[in-house]
Amino acid sequence: MNGFPASRCALTALALALAGCVVGGVVPQGGTHLSPTECRDLAALRSQSPPTMAEHHSELAALRKAGYDPSPWYDDPYYPDDLQAAQRLVDYWFETECPALLPH
Repeated sequence: MNGFPASRCALTALALALAGCVVGGVVPQGGTHLSPTECRDLAALRSQSPPTMAEHHSELAALRKAGYDPSPWYDDPYYPDDLQAAQRLVDYWFETECPALLPH
């Protein structure tokens, strides 16, 4: 044991998750979560046009910002709930942030 009880480690992890820490860094506070490129690519994915690999990469980057980690998909006890939670957050960001970033 490293000196921390398991419950304390779990509480620390939960506190960090609630504070907005995600894979790849911290979600910016007061700023936008999605880049203009991610907004453009997510809008394209929501259209009827055939998706590109770059659009899929942007979608994955946005899901990672929302806290989803696709690495342990084969042994993730929270799948698909964790993916769906990240998708809801990305959808919220898309609806609230992207209209200002996308051309009208």
